[in-house]
Amino acid sequence: MSAPTPRVGVIGLGYVGLPLAVVFAEAGVPVLGLDVVKQKVAAINRGISHIEDVPSERLAPLVEAGTLRAGTDLDEITDLEAIIICLPTPLDEHREPDLGAVLGAARDIAPRLQKGQLVVLESTTYPGTTREELAPILEEFGLSAGTDFHLAFSPERVDPGREDWTTRSTPKVVGGLTPACTQKVMDVYGRAFDSLVPVSTPEVAEMTKILENVFRSVNIALVNETAILCDRMGVDVWEVIDAAATKPFGYMPFRPGPGLGGHCIPIDPFYLTWKAREYDFHTEFIELAGKINSQMPYFCVSKLARALNEHEKALKGAKVLVIGVAYKADVNDMRESPALKVISLLRERGADVSYHDPHVPALEPGHGVDVAMHSTDLTDEVLEGADAVVVVTAHSGIDWQRVAESSRLVMDFRNAVPRGENVWTL
Repeated sequence: MSAPTPRVGVIGLGYVGLPLAVVFAEAGVPVLGLDVVKQKVAAINRGISHIEDVPSERLAPLVEAGTLRAGTDLDEITDLEAIIICLPTPLDEHREPDLGAVLGAARDIAPRLQKGQLVVLESTTYPGTTREELAPILEEFGLSAGTDFHLAFSPERVDPGREDWTTRSTPKVVGGLTPACTQKVMDVYGRAFDSLVPVSTPEVAEMTKILENVFRSVNIALVNETAILCDRMGVDVWEVIDAAATKPFGYMPFRPGPGLGGHCIPIDPFYLTWKAREYDFHTEFIELAGKINSQMPYFCVSKLARALNEHEKALKGAKVLVIGVAYKADVNDMRESPALKVISLLRERGADVSYHDPHVPALEPGHGVDVAMHSTDLTDEVLEGADAVVVVTAHSGIDWQRVAESSRLVMDFRNAVPRGENVWTL
């Protein structure tokens, strides 16, 4: 029995692309996943996943049934009904959008594009990208967007590690270049997603994703600034937040931390900041939030130095155990993790740093740290031997009571450890 002919192609099999490909395949839509990393492609074709949100036990049956197949040959896209671009859109060294991967994919698609096909961009970007950047490239070989082929934007809304709202169940915003484009993307996505939210243009869909992350960035900055003020005033910010959260209206609790991480919140708002310059507009809330959030690792290390000093120990030469280096709890995602900055600052100040993270067995040089590091076992001996234990990421599988009981000093940036005389909080 031959494998089904792919109907949907997903370009980029990372944190966004692979879960998306799996959602379509599980809905019975044959999928071709494309990626330039041959080792990744080979592993996927053996049913082995590199994404925690897609366990190999979930991927393997789809591969065995032929519903999902990975490859590197873009010539295969000519027979697809839809081509979905899920490639990274980082900021460059000047904090400006780097669309190189997305536009490069568009240039590869253009000579292979067929009449009637649908192209969807899922990569987060600034409003106008789909119409102003993607469409002209795709039209270079004579086909017209909105007439000869369909073009749309649909922002990814992946939250790694989350189980209550998944790629499939989270409402999917879709915005086509024309009403017919929107209808086409709804027809395709309607086969795999529980609910769709059509909007009038790609620009609305692009701005929707940016607004979602600006909202989080600004509110996290507000509570981070409040935490710094509460520290000076001797007020427990965590108690304040919990008390405020009892109000049944007009308040949504955000919690402070050592900085922002992940592929969205630290980066996406600056796409809007960059685009706003074309309109002589300054996004002051976004820029201020970025400034406050970027300073949190410095504040946290400063507070650790103060805590050590009260225990008659200098930060220089201190043995510091960092617990949690992933950017959020219960994932292995290291993108923009504040732990990397915290570790870097600690090492710059002369501390002897080790770390424990059950999801991240090793840190390689060039990924935010200057030396290779390996996760140490969280034994009583390790905890007792550290001058300070610093909680950066509160993984749920860690016995925080034991951390409190076995450590001389705990600096808890996540309010995870039971309170005691040896426990300092943010």
